Amino acid sequence: MNKMRVAYYPGCTLETTAKEFDITSRSVCAQLGIELVEIPDWNCCGASSAHETNDYLAIALPARNLVVAEQELGLNVVIPCAACFNRLKAAEKALLSRTYTEFDYEGKIKVYDLLSFLAQPEYVKRLKKKVVTPLKELKAVAYYGCLLCRPPEVTDHPQPENPMEMETVLKAIGVECLPWSYKTDCCGASLVVARPDIVHQLVKRLYDRALEVGAECIVTACPLCHANLDMRQKEINEKYHKHYYLPIFYFTELMALAMGIEGTETWAKGHFVDPRPLLEERKYL
Repeated sequence: MNKMRVAYYPGCTLETTAKEFDITSRSVCAQLGIELVEIPDWNCCGASSAHETNDYLAIALPARNLVVAEQELGLNVVIPCAACFNRLKAAEKALLSRTYTEFDYEGKIKVYDLLSFLAQPEYVKRLKKKVVTPLKELKAVAYYGCLLCRPPEVTDHPQPENPMEMETVLKAIGVECLPWSYKTDCCGASLVVARPDIVHQLVKRLYDRALEVGAECIVTACPLCHANLDMRQKEINEKYHKHYYLPIFYFTELMALAMGIEGTETWAKGHFVDPRPLLEERKYL
């Protein structure tokens, strides 16, 4: 197996509330022959506040990481977090337009979100060979949220309204991906701070539509989406007198589970909606 080296930008959230995403991203990539080289002395990309307060800072923060990746590592950049990916892509566009000439960036490297990177045929082929526990009876919907694919002039995504990368990865590990029309709808994002009532409505709609098509869980690639869907389920149950039980997974968690990578109990404990009853029922644990 040829080993691929890429620069890895974890971002702030993967070191705090999304540790499970970081842990499983690193372990999955290692098993697939991908060496993640963490960008030296990386800094916060500014999401999701810098671009709301200071236009220059919104570019300068992510731009520094790109310059370090290009100048010091000379490696393409892979980013798990959808919000971080969106900000680094925005900075890439600004730097290549030569609007910010003070940054020594030539655009010799590519910027990938982790999901799209792993959905490339070469890695899907490797993934299929690594599966030891196919998740064949698991019914899921893929949820991309707003920032992974849109706006396409920033993300360069070829199908911003109907992305299919997550379905490609999940099907490779045996998951039954159910079609639905809400894969790129907004969860409310950081509006949860100022207007949790709006987030409750948006997230409840996602629960209802997922259940409507027969899903047992929702799979995402965005820490903010994961937080809103996972952390707010109890609140929404109480507010609307519901009994939702929908585990929310990062796609890398299910990959790690299917690949037999140790540590499922560790990352499962970090979820507000405990996924273990579902996983045990399906005999994955």
